[in-house]
Parts: sequence; structure tokens; C-alpha cells
Amino acid sequence: MKKVLYSLFIFASATLFAQKNTKVKFAVLEGMVGTTTLFDSQKDYMQSKQAYKAANLPQKLKKFSFIADQGLTEFKLKNNAGILDNMSLAQFNEQYDLPKDTPVIIEGYEFKDTSTRIFAEIAQQIEVKDHNGVKSLFITTTAKL
Repeated sequence: MKKVLYSLFIFASATLFAQKNTKVKFAVLEGMVGTTTLFDSQKDYMQSKQAYKAANLPQKLKKFSFIADQGLTEFKLKNNAGILDNMSLAQFNEQYDLPKDTPVIIEGYEFKDTSTRIFAEIAQQIEVKDHNGVKSLFITTTAKL
């Protein structure tokens, strides 16, 4: 009986680990990934925003379709605004002594292209965990209390 309960606990934990956080709404600014919450908090620097449903992404945003479950918002900066701090996922991997090309998991979404740049501010919590037998970075965009 203990083995069965233990197996169920491990399965439930693994299932919970891999679930996508559909409450997070991703956004793109100049080809870099952030969240709508981040960009809305910087509205003084934003010129415009355009929300798209997953089925209606323009060609330039199609490479981000895997994070567009809740749609995807494209932001544009004002001309005089500087760019926010950003890093490639490969750079995040290097900081945690992982191979550059190791996929990174952000809120349950697997980013396989580690040349993708994200805004550093969205990385509220970073952990190295096992993902399909490989040590990978798991990034959470909201701070846990």
C-alpha cells in the first residue's frame, strides 16, 4: 500500500511540476519575451500595444506561438525610451553552470531556442530542476510568498 501511495505522490508531483501556468500572459517587445504585467508597469515608456489571439498571430510573432495559449501582446517602445535589461536564455544557463543549449522552462512553457532573449525582471525565481532527465532552469515570473 505504501508503494502505491508513494508512486501516486511522485506522479502527482511530476504532473504538477510540468503544468503550464496559463495565468501568465506573455508579451513581446522588439523580439524579446516578457509579460504583460511587466510592460504595463512600464507604460510611460510604451508607445503602443497590440493583443493577438493565438490563431491570429502575425508572421513575425509565429515563432512565439508555443507561449500564446492565452494570446500574445506585442508592445512597442517610445522612440526616446531605453531598452529594459534583458538576457538570452543561454546566458541564464551559463550563470547556473548548465550547457548553453539546455531548454529553459518558464512558467511550464519549454523554451528550446536558448538564443531567445527575455527581460531579466520577469525572472522572479530561478531553480535548477530535473526535466526529462536533464538538469534545466525553471523560471517563475511571480515571486512566491
